[in-house]
Amino acid sequence: MNKRTLAVVTTNLALLLLGGCAGKESAVIKQPAAATLKSDHAEISEDKTLKPKNLTNAIVAIVNDDIITLNAVNREAKPEIDEAGKKAALIDAEKSRIRRMALDRLIEKKLTQQKIKELNIKVSEEEIRQAIDDVRKQNNFPSQEALVAALSGQGISFDQYRAQLKEQIEKLKLVSMEVRAKVHVGETEMRDYYEANLAKYTEEETYRARHIFFKIGEKSTAADIKLAMSTALAVLSDAKDGKDFIELAKKFSEDPAARKDGGDLGSFKKGDMQPELEKAILSLKPGEISGLVSTPIGFHIIKLEAKDSGKVKDFESVKKDVEEVLYRKKSEDRFSQWAKELRGKANIEIRELGGLL
Repeated sequence: MNKRTLAVVTTNLALLLLGGCAGKESAVIKQPAAATLKSDHAEISEDKTLKPKNLTNAIVAIVNDDIITLNAVNREAKPEIDEAGKKAALIDAEKSRIRRMALDRLIEKKLTQQKIKELNIKVSEEEIRQAIDDVRKQNNFPSQEALVAALSGQGISFDQYRAQLKEQIEKLKLVSMEVRAKVHVGETEMRDYYEANLAKYTEEETYRARHIFFKIGEKSTAADIKLAMSTALAVLSDAKDGKDFIELAKKFSEDPAARKDGGDLGSFKKGDMQPELEKAILSLKPGEISGLVSTPIGFHIIKLEAKDSGKVKDFESVKKDVEEVLYRKKSEDRFSQWAKELRGKANIEIRELGGLL
């Protein structure tokens, strides 16, 4: 299991909300309301005089009554800068672009945190416990101790992870209140989507076949292989002449199950069989018998018994799936619009700091 699997709640809208509108490098620049703004890293007064101890503590953005420091931006951008640096040396302009995208994400985060506070959204201890339990089950951890160990291996403490989950649940509740509750998917649009995407709701073709198998082992000599091929060709001739394939399989096949099932391979789809066997099967029509097919383990004679063309699933059987697809898309579109409006109403000031951003 990778870090991403552990670090997020497995909900598309949660991922969407975490990303917000990040990636838009432009930002609305407005004068903030007069106030004294504080953070763990710096403080500015009403005249916005900066007095950081060093440049990394400098304030790069003011979002309503909250500030974002260059130090926070650098922490947010570091993983992407490090990853990009593994592929090629980064010029300053590219680093600045990554930092600017990181700043946009932090602005979105501040805005959502402010909205959560405004709406008095709370997360109970039981909700956090249930989220942790869901993550544990989804990733097949037998106990919470195993989850803690996996997190530790990724450099994340359990308390840090718990705080991440709490934050994400808050955001999911925000989405539910501001976005999902305002999204509706109608019967007509579901049917229209279904009709336009029938290929998505068409079952794969299935095949049913039998075979007669003549085994060749790793230690088989040239004489053994010649004898097996000679026997196989004789049985193939009998099969082609119309002798009962099931009886031939029971009598000659070296497949251990053939004596009972007459060489039945069962039903399967493309990609389920060995390439050599699949190629032979796909070339046959129902009732036809293949030539001698060679595989690494021996020779096969195959009879295609039936081919079921993919059937289109009826609308009612996939209605919930269609609704979920449309609901997710409309929710994402609505969220993008909501986030854009939220940002447009905010007082945001960005400071360039000599081209660092």
